[in-house]
Order: sequence, then structure tokens, then C-alpha cells
Amino acid sequence: MSSKFISHRGTPIHYTDAGRGSAVILLHGFLENSTMWKDYAAELAKSYRVICIDLPGHGKSDCFGYVHSMDEMAAVVKAIADHHHLKRYHIVGHSMGGYVALAFGEKHPDVPKSITLFHSTALADSDEKKVDRSRAIKLVKEQPEAFVKHSLPMLFRSKSRKIYRTEIKGMIAEALKMPVQGIIAALEGMKERPDREVLLHLSPIPFLFITGKRDTVLPFEKIEPQLSAPMVVDRLITENGHMGFIEDRDLCLETLTYFINDIEKAHA
Repeated sequence: MSSKFISHRGTPIHYTDAGRGSAVILLHGFLENSTMWKDYAAELAKSYRVICIDLPGHGKSDCFGYVHSMDEMAAVVKAIADHHHLKRYHIVGHSMGGYVALAFGEKHPDVPKSITLFHSTALADSDEKKVDRSRAIKLVKEQPEAFVKHSLPMLFRSKSRKIYRTEIKGMIAEALKMPVQGIIAALEGMKERPDREVLLHLSPIPFLFITGKRDTVLPFEKIEPQLSAPMVVDRLITENGHMGFIEDRDLCLETLTYFINDIEKAHA
């Protein structure tokens, strides 16, 4: 897996590139980076070209502003794809990465072969959630380390926090490398993103939803109505929390692989 950089708006953006064939672009969530996809990329690269992007302010990518909107992050994805002359590709986004994928799909509806919303949602933040984001921004400014150490374990189902203690510790170590500006810019960008549920009904893009019944970040009762939208052609409902790529690694990977394979067959 090769590590590469591209300059976007004069800012270094990091990504990895592995495998051959139809392209699959993997987008991480908030406080995560491209390393979260290590296992998935290794498996998918056996059949596909897999590009894992560090979104602005995350991983090895620098910040380019004080607000990283989902549209601006989507522009980063397009810039990397265009750099490699990719015309159509699958996009998989975990949490915030799903918001970026939706922004991309709205701007370029004929480009994605598919979009996977991996513990993500097409809905905008509620007023209550926007207030929570503002509180989080205040805490990050005052105590960024405390914010990271508190936030990441809460993404897991309560019983998973002990089972995956080592993985959580590793994620915290990675997140603590982030600049405060990157954390705040992402929170601001998520807070201002619009509702994009219309894409699930009227776009030409087939969607896979992966969601958890015990997701404390995106409650299942708010996700469930989206699962019956006409362009949601496949779905996986797990019994765990927001971190299915760890809590239900094999099941989620299998579902994602079958979904992409089916879409590829349809395009053959």
C-alpha cells in the first residue's frame, strides 16, 4: 500500500493507494483517519483499487481553513480521483465520511457507482445536535485532550469498551495527534451541513446502509425510516454501536464486499 500526497488549495492531503481494478474510495469519520481502514483495504485490494483518504485536519493531512465543510472535503475526494483519472468509483464513508460522500453525490450524482453510509445519515443535525456541537467546540478549545479521551470510547457499545480496550487506546493516540484547528473545523462543518435525504429518493446512486441498533451517536430510530428509501438497495442492521468496522468487523466487511461485487456485476 503506497502512501501519497496531493496539494489541494495549497494544502498537503494524504492518502494511500493499493490494488488494481475498479476503484473504491474509503472515507473515515470524525477523530479518525485512513488507518481505520487497514483491514478493509487489505481485503478489498485483492479485487479492487482501494484509495483511503485522510480528510483535511485528520491523519497526515493539513488544515486549509477554520471550517471544513462537507462540500470542501468532497472537493478533496474529487481532486484525488481526478488526479488519477478515475471516472466512476464506489465511495464508502464512516460517520462524517458518509456526510462527505453525500456532499459528493449531490455535486456529482453521475460519478459514484455506489455510496455506502457506514453508521452515517442523510439527515442534517437537529437543533439539539447543533447545540451539542457548539458545546464540543468550546470544550475542544479549552481541553482538547479531555475531549478526545471522553468522546472516542462513547462511540462504542458499553460492553464493547472493555472488549476493544486496546483498539480504543490506539484510536485515542491517533486522535491526539490532530491539531485543535482540525477538530474544530470538522465540528463546524458537520454542524452546518444540509439535509441530503433527497439523494436516497431521487438520485441515480445505489446506497448501502450499515447501522447499529445500539448506536449512541446516530440512534437507530432516526436511521430506520431512511432504510426504506428507494435508492437504498441493501442494508445491514447490527446489534452493536457506532463502530461496526471494529465491533462487527467481519460481518460489515462481508456485507460491503458483496454489495460492491453486486454493483460491479450490474455494470459489467
